[in-house]
Amino acid sequence: MCTGVRFTDDKGNMFFGRNLDWSVGYGQKIVVTPKGYKYNSAFLGEMSPKYALIGMGIVQENVPLYFDCGNEAGLAIAGLNFPGYAQYEPNAVDGKTNVAAYEFPLWVAMNFSTVDEVEEALKSVAIVAKPINDQYPVSLLHWIIGDSKRSIVVEYTEKGMEIFENDVDVLTNQPGYGWHKENLRNYMNLVNLQPKGVRWGKAEMRPFGSGSLMRGIPGDYYSPSRFVRVAYLNTHYPVKSSEEENVSRLFHTLAGVSMIDGAAAMANGDFEKTVYTGGYSAATKTYYWNTYENPAISSAKLDDYDINGAELVVS
Repeated sequence: MCTGVRFTDDKGNMFFGRNLDWSVGYGQKIVVTPKGYKYNSAFLGEMSPKYALIGMGIVQENVPLYFDCGNEAGLAIAGLNFPGYAQYEPNAVDGKTNVAAYEFPLWVAMNFSTVDEVEEALKSVAIVAKPINDQYPVSLLHWIIGDSKRSIVVEYTEKGMEIFENDVDVLTNQPGYGWHKENLRNYMNLVNLQPKGVRWGKAEMRPFGSGSLMRGIPGDYYSPSRFVRVAYLNTHYPVKSSEEENVSRLFHTLAGVSMIDGAAAMANGDFEKTVYTGGYSAATKTYYWNTYENPAISSAKLDDYDINGAELVVS
């Protein structure tokens, strides 16, 4: 399971991040893809990035498999688990721009600078269920994509390509975004204010303290519950100014939906936990992250690397 979030600071700069929740990690590391890198796409031939990018992922067959990443133009993307709903094309589709599911985050971040550009390009895209190799089967995902103006959710299902305007700027897992957005109507009573005292006959009652009008917000780790909780936290957090304040906002918001080992078992009996939390600041082109074992926040700045180089950088 996973959670994604996007917001902007008081100057309109985007901050974008996610929790990756699973029972184990994948050996993920920071991966930088420079503009001189030559990439052999599964269906599109050799390509070079228009924009350099940085994010968290692994490398297979000299291809960066990003869990989430952001590019130098300020566009970011994260893939979240979506089993039971994601349904890709079994083979390449004639007349379409065919993109293998494993390369979709890379393809988006290396080619586009805005959500508007991505949305226009996706009108002719087919996502194909082609694995990169036998070790890594096709992951069933949907994606949140954001820039300084807005975010969208991209889902490829039995209906084909579906794109949703994401006006709460969050995403979790199944069901689809449309269901999650409709479900928020069940929680319209939630507010961050403190009520005045009330009288029941002669009895006067006052709240114990703050948070009484949040009663009913779900506190479990179920995907619909995390969606409601992170949507509330993200949309009610005060707008901040500095890089430090906004990085703090990002990690505190995602901590509000992070998973603790032993609390929720998967079907195989293993327990999910938040393996890592990662996020991208478009203002400084910096990727921030911490892990379950080490909550201290680390950072890597895209401009500290040779963004015009020819080789992937893994650190």
